[in-house]
Amino acid sequence: MAMWGGRFTEATLSEFRDFNDSLSFDYLLAQQDIAASRAWTKGLQHAGIISADEASQLDQGLADLAIAIEADPRLPLQTTEEDIHSWVESQLTAKLGSVAKKLHTGRSRNDLVATDLRLWTRLQTGTVRKSLLAALAALLEFAEKAEHAVMPGFTHLQRAQPVLVAHWALAYVEMFKRDLGRLDDALVRMDSCPLGCGALAGTGINIDRQVLASELGFGNAALNSLDAVSDRDYLVELSATASLCMTHLSRLSEDVIFFCSGEAGFFKLGDAISSGSSLMPQKKNPDVFELLRGKTGRVLGHLVAILHVLKGLPLAYNKDMQEDKQGFFDLMHSWQQSLLVLATVLPHLTVNQQQCRKAAELGYSNATDLADYLVSKGMPFRDAHECAGELVLVASKQQLPLEALSLAELQQVSTLISDDVYPALTLEAGMARRCALGGTASEQVMQALASAKVWFEKAANSH
Repeated sequence: MAMWGGRFTEATLSEFRDFNDSLSFDYLLAQQDIAASRAWTKGLQHAGIISADEASQLDQGLADLAIAIEADPRLPLQTTEEDIHSWVESQLTAKLGSVAKKLHTGRSRNDLVATDLRLWTRLQTGTVRKSLLAALAALLEFAEKAEHAVMPGFTHLQRAQPVLVAHWALAYVEMFKRDLGRLDDALVRMDSCPLGCGALAGTGINIDRQVLASELGFGNAALNSLDAVSDRDYLVELSATASLCMTHLSRLSEDVIFFCSGEAGFFKLGDAISSGSSLMPQKKNPDVFELLRGKTGRVLGHLVAILHVLKGLPLAYNKDMQEDKQGFFDLMHSWQQSLLVLATVLPHLTVNQQQCRKAAELGYSNATDLADYLVSKGMPFRDAHECAGELVLVASKQQLPLEALSLAELQQVSTLISDDVYPALTLEAGMARRCALGGTASEQVMQALASAKVWFEKAANSH
């Protein structure tokens, strides 16, 4: 049943219908369309447009539809309706007759789909939020289990300075914390109800839109009808948040893939989260992390697509906006699934502490500690940096670590160096020296972990 057609005398071309219809994907909005219609029914009754008996019939019919959809979410796909709105109305008409034709009084598919999509997005955002919290919980648990394990930190993918494995994990906790903040901010700006704004100029019936908004769980009613029916900012904002969050997830995955490689050997994948090769029996592949990395490109693509759809649109509603859904539906699913997968697989990732420590001791990662030692003896840092570099060259020519050089060799570069340099060049001493806020010293990392756990409890209980 088309929701338009009185001024048309010719049948719709089948090719146009196939291109135009959206039921194949907007059927996902069925429960939201029903909820919006039930709220609208109450508004029509309060405005005196329909009687109490008609409102009761419509509400019961819509409630029955909701039950049918819950039992079979793909039920609308068994019909040839244009979209989810016409499907709901046709189902009601088949059951209730002419009273169903009163439901659409004073509203448009423009404000209806804008409301449906906000309701669906709000629901899905809540699901994503739970998955993001699950990923955060898994990272915090991983950091706690790693305790005082040391690994090399990298810049330019070259060994730089030792860090605690827990410090590495907490870096991603900070990223995901920011993602959660952006998600919660987006929910605030999404909390505006478009229903009752009509096609573009507002509804022609005396309906209380604030009551309508409250009925649907919104904090307020949209203030401008032109903006309300064409606003898709929240889709862009959530898509951008998803893109950044997935980028963080992808960076984590890249780290794990490298750390699990034979060249590094810092982490070990459990059998439950590994894949094998159809040809090479020895292979143990980190496919799950590669897929997480790969899905990031998919999500980023959807962000670019929605921006391109919106960038040239005049006010108010345009059919281009029908292209806002498929990519966004997939984006929200990919985002939520990826976070949940991360939360599931992290417990199956273990740290090879012996290999991590061995790697942390290589690559002259204590050269900065040697420079700091010389600074403590009164040498300007730039000179100390130069001396430490010269000694790295001396040691590398002999294929020795800095701490294996004799005192005589060290003193050839600077007479400020004495026997107390050797304790300063140990892994433990270098780590302990990074004790300022945010550093990788054990006491700082343990404080950061404790603080993150307190924050997590508040965040988990705030919605």
